[in-house]
Amino acid sequence: MKKYIYLFCFILFGCIEPYDVSIEDGPQLLTIEGMLTNGPGPHVIKLTRSDTYGSVFEGLIRPVAGATVIFRDDLGRVIFLSEDNENRGNYLTPAEFSGETGRTYTLQIQLLDGKVYSSLPEKLTAVPEIQDLGFRVERIPVKGEINDASGIQFIAEFQDPADENNFYYWRKGESVHVYETRPDLYHEPPPSRAPAPKDCCAVCFKTEQTSNASIFIAQDDNFNGLTTRLPVAFILDDGLRFLNRYRVDLEQYSISQEAYRFLRLVKQQAELSGSVFDPPPANIRGNMISLDNPEEVVFGFFMAAGESSKRIYINQSELDFKQPRAIIPDDCRVFDNSQLDPPADWIY
Repeated sequence: MKKYIYLFCFILFGCIEPYDVSIEDGPQLLTIEGMLTNGPGPHVIKLTRSDTYGSVFEGLIRPVAGATVIFRDDLGRVIFLSEDNENRGNYLTPAEFSGETGRTYTLQIQLLDGKVYSSLPEKLTAVPEIQDLGFRVERIPVKGEINDASGIQFIAEFQDPADENNFYYWRKGESVHVYETRPDLYHEPPPSRAPAPKDCCAVCFKTEQTSNASIFIAQDDNFNGLTTRLPVAFILDDGLRFLNRYRVDLEQYSISQEAYRFLRLVKQQAELSGSVFDPPPANIRGNMISLDNPEEVVFGFFMAAGESSKRIYINQSELDFKQPRAIIPDDCRVFDNSQLDPPADWIY
C-alpha cells in the first residue's frame, strides 16, 4: 500500500509546472529635495527617481543627472546650479550666492528628455535669532530590554515676532565629537584573528551629519509675539558621541505656511503607530509640478527660508545619564571623516 502512495505523490508533484510570475515595475517617480536660504552657500537641490515597487530592491533610488536647474526670483534674475561631479544628481549654487529676505523664488528644472518642472513661488522671510540653546538627557524605555536607550534633546529659546503668523522648521547641521577607540585591542582579520595591537591612535575628531529622529516644526498660534522655548532636535547616544566633548550646529528656519503643512503631513505619516487601524500611506503632494503633464506625481517640496543657527558644546560631565561605552578595537583614523587634529575653530 505504501508503494502506491509514494507512486501517487510522485506523479502528482511531478506534473506541477512552475508558474513564472512577472510583476511590472512601478512608475519611476521624480523626487526633488532642497532648500534655498539666506545663509551661506552653496545651496543644494537633489534630484532622484524611485520606483514604487519592482522585482528587485537594488537600485530603487537613482540620481537624475544631466538636468538644467535654475532659481528665478520675482525680479527676473536667474541663478544656474551646476551638477556635483562626485555626487551625481546633486545641483549646487555658486558658493557666494545666498537668497535675499523678502524675495520670492521659483525652482525650475529641465531634464535630459526635455521635460520641464517648476515649483510654486516661495517667499523667503526673515527668521529670529536663537537667543539660547540648551539641552537635557532623554531616557527611552525599550521593550524587552533592561537598559534604556537615551539621547540629547535640544531646546531653543527665541523671540517670536508680533503681529504676524510665523512657521518654523529646525534641522541639525554638522557635528563634531571626540572619537575614542581602542587600537590596543586590534585583531587581524579572519581567518587569523590573532591579536595585533596598534601603537596609534586612540583619540580622533570625527565629523558627521546625523538626521533628526523626528521632524521638528512649529507655528506661533500659542506664542505669537512672545519669547518661547521649544524642542528643536534629538541626537541618539550611541555609546561613542558623548564619551568626551561634542559639538553641533542647530539651524532654525522661517518657512511658508504651505511648507509647514507639507512637513506636518510628512511628520504625521512617519509617526503612524503601524497598527491595522492606521490609514494606508498616502502620496503627499508637494509644490513641484510638471509643465508637460500636470497630472504627473512629483515628490518633494522646494522651500525658500530665512536661516539662523547656533552652536553648542556638550561635555560628558554635564550628562546625568550616558550609554555604556562602546568599544571600537582599531585605530580611530581608519574611520570615515576622522582626523587627529581638531577643526580650526574648535573650542576647548
